[in-house]
Amino acid sequence: IRVPDFEAAIDLAVELEEGLHHSAIIHSANIYHMSEFGKAINTTLFVKNAPSYAGLGFGGEGYTSFTIAGRTGEGMTTCRTFTRFRRCSLVGAFSSV
Repeated sequence: IRVPDFEAAIDLAVELEEGLHHSAIIHSANIYHMSEFGKAINTTLFVKNAPSYAGLGFGGEGYTSFTIAGRTGEGMTTCRTFTRFRRCSLVGAFSSV
């Protein structure tokens, strides 16, 4: 979907996400754009400059979790997982040193 500018892209992404606050990704070399989009979309998983599966911990921050839980309720995820722990992944184009 083409939009005229970055602000319109943010507005459309927020509308299409429908307030579910699940996950979002962005590819950009502009840290300001990543920051503004992250604030606007307000999702639990927010991946920057990586495939969406990096939000699962695969190639991104944290451990990899492909399942919700086993029959006992435990597994890669636990009851604590169902709290809104937010993860932020940025791959490439950023250095703190």
